[in-house]
Amino acid sequence: MKIDRKELIKRYVEFFKTKKHKEVQNSSLIPENDPTVLFTTAGMHPLVPYLLGQPHPLGKRLVNVQRCIRTVGLYGKKLGNETHDVVGDSYHHTFFEMLGNWSLGDYFKKEAIEYTFEFFTEILKMPIERLAVTCFAGDKNSPKDEESAKIWESLGFKKERIAFLPEEDNWWGPAGKTGPCGPSTEIFYWKLNDKKPPKVFNPEDKNWVEIGNDVLMQYTKNEQGQFNLAKQKNIDFGGGVERTLAVLNGFDDNYLTDCFSSIIKEIERISGKKYGKNADETKAMRIIADHLKASAFIIADGISPGNTEQGYILRRLIRRSIKYGKDLGMNNFTKEIAKPIFEIYSDYTHLQNKRQRILDELEAEENKFMKTIEDGMREFEKMIACLKCKEISGKDAFLLYQSYGFPLEMILEMAKEKKFKVNEKAFAEEFEKHQELSRTASAGVFKSGLADNSEATTKLHTAAHMLMAALRVVLKNPNIMQKGSNITPERLRMDFNFDRKLTEEEIKKVEDLVNSEAQKSCEVIRIECSPEQAKKEGAIGVFENKYGEKVSVYSIGKFSKEICAGPHVKNTCELGKFKIQKEESSSAGVRRIKAILE
Repeated sequence: MKIDRKELIKRYVEFFKTKKHKEVQNSSLIPENDPTVLFTTAGMHPLVPYLLGQPHPLGKRLVNVQRCIRTVGLYGKKLGNETHDVVGDSYHHTFFEMLGNWSLGDYFKKEAIEYTFEFFTEILKMPIERLAVTCFAGDKNSPKDEESAKIWESLGFKKERIAFLPEEDNWWGPAGKTGPCGPSTEIFYWKLNDKKPPKVFNPEDKNWVEIGNDVLMQYTKNEQGQFNLAKQKNIDFGGGVERTLAVLNGFDDNYLTDCFSSIIKEIERISGKKYGKNADETKAMRIIADHLKASAFIIADGISPGNTEQGYILRRLIRRSIKYGKDLGMNNFTKEIAKPIFEIYSDYTHLQNKRQRILDELEAEENKFMKTIEDGMREFEKMIACLKCKEISGKDAFLLYQSYGFPLEMILEMAKEKKFKVNEKAFAEEFEKHQELSRTASAGVFKSGLADNSEATTKLHTAAHMLMAALRVVLKNPNIMQKGSNITPERLRMDFNFDRKLTEEEIKKVEDLVNSEAQKSCEVIRIECSPEQAKKEGAIGVFENKYGEKVSVYSIGKFSKEICAGPHVKNTCELGKFKIQKEESSSAGVRRIKAILE
């Protein structure tokens, strides 16, 4: 079946609407209430409170398409003792869209698997002969998932096409230390059109491409590490738009779909190279297309290139694409290659609205990086002038890599020209240390988070609402909005739009106002209403087609009223004393406050 991106998304959402699912809006790439990740990496992230049991305003059956970012392409995937960059192959991406449907304590395995099967075989017309599935093999915590396998068999799958895999392949969660988790069952498609699929399914055969995964959340893990049957059993389906499009259109390369083809053509035009002709050049084109698309969407969600967190990831993406562009002989190209992105994703209003800012940020970062390369060359010349031997140490080589963005191959080439060697083994050791830190940052491996729903995190989340209200009062600016948050049991961190540093007096006034309001012992009240009604009643929220038909609004007396997914204390008397530890710049026009409860 020949189908484009918009048609696939339309068919998916409409199909699940016929199954009584309500559409959830596509959320920001920057998680609002989840400190466990820097980016939204799956459609379920914005739904964590509802998977934990909080009622969703739209009900128990939900569907959407969600934009996602995963940074494995920046730090590589550990395979044995080697680290491989996966972005650059035909089917891994930093930015991708995920089709998702959920049951929050409603239907379970039978209906979930049947819906998945019906969508792929009847709506998308995929022949069952080209499909295979995996189920959980079982371990000490949970038995082998024979139930799912039998459901697949009842739909026509032969036993030879059902593989049982261990926890690392077919188990999800929990999102934090505790919470919902369970086995998963994945569906695969045989991608070779000119070759009949084998009778026996081998998941290790790369010609089988995973196109969807039903997570069956039937357990809850407690603080003692025990897995108990969950009171609310959930379904979380995720399917990749790009991969599904590729197999539907007979491609064994996602970059040939309409999600990428016009970007690739622009790279071909500027570079004078032909996609698919040379392996190294093809890899470079894929990385450039992938990284600039991801960068455009990250900038559209309010992030600028920087040296920490999301800004650091954005900078790495842009600079990595520039490095590969130089390999193809291109200069001053990021702005031009980004332009087709706006045509491909014309259905993202926020992306269109930020078009000029995105192009300006890319151009500015490219100019800055070229200046950095010049500085790095000077540093390299000084470095070798001071050396007593003809070898550049791992630490010096890594300095050029980390501070000036020089890839190892560029350092080796420069060293060779000057008849120097590089201690590659020591460089690899330095790189691995940095990589582990980067993986921790990009995966957001914090000790806790909203996924744990801890008492301390819940209190700080409520305090964050009061902080926002106090800022608007003290700074006499009703346009102040949250631009990001990160809450752990130890502290809260909140970013907000403001164009200058707060004075000591203003910080003290904000602290005092939060504490005085908390001492009034205000009950925290939650109601459900339409976004229009919430706006009419003065609730804080970003009203840009972000919400569905109903939203949760939390009110703290007459002081604070905000659209939110929780969790919250029942009364502000539970909070304790609010204390601001630090106020600083986060990015241009955005300030950051770190605070605790004593």
